[in-house]
Amino acid sequence: MPSALDIAVRRARADDDPVLRAILHDTYESTWRPQLTPAAAQAFRDEDRPAAYVAARGGQFWIAERDGEVIAFVDWEADFVNALHVRSAAARTGAGRRLMDQAEAGIAAAGFAAARLETDTFNTRARAFYAARGYREADRYPDTEWDSGLTTLLLVKALR
Repeated sequence: MPSALDIAVRRARADDDPVLRAILHDTYESTWRPQLTPAAAQAFRDEDRPAAYVAARGGQFWIAERDGEVIAFVDWEADFVNALHVRSAAARTGAGRRLMDQAEAGIAAAGFAAARLETDTFNTRARAFYAARGYREADRYPDTEWDSGLTTLLLVKALR
């Protein structure tokens, strides 16, 4: 079985955009869509949120690849991790861990004492992943992005 050592981490390039959009669609289908109202799912399709997100932020992403295949990405700004997405077929391979190591190092190097991120209460796999990394719940509030009655958790980790 491949290990996290087989994963290369690098900055995203413009030619990665199609696979980054595909990863977002994959994680949407495997994680988010089952939790959403039909109206929220339709809005996701109508707005093509993966294309809009990659167009707006893709140049800031760090990606993980194995054997030349992009399998995951992380996006952060200042002290906030906007997104960590791992292709469902690459879950539990160490890609998420390697990317969060990169994000946390970048956040610390920028002078921030803590990293922040959000996940939803239903996402038990993400919650367990972040808890194992030392993230603790700092707040919870209604998830307004999806308009589906979900609850968002703000998680914080001290970096020093």
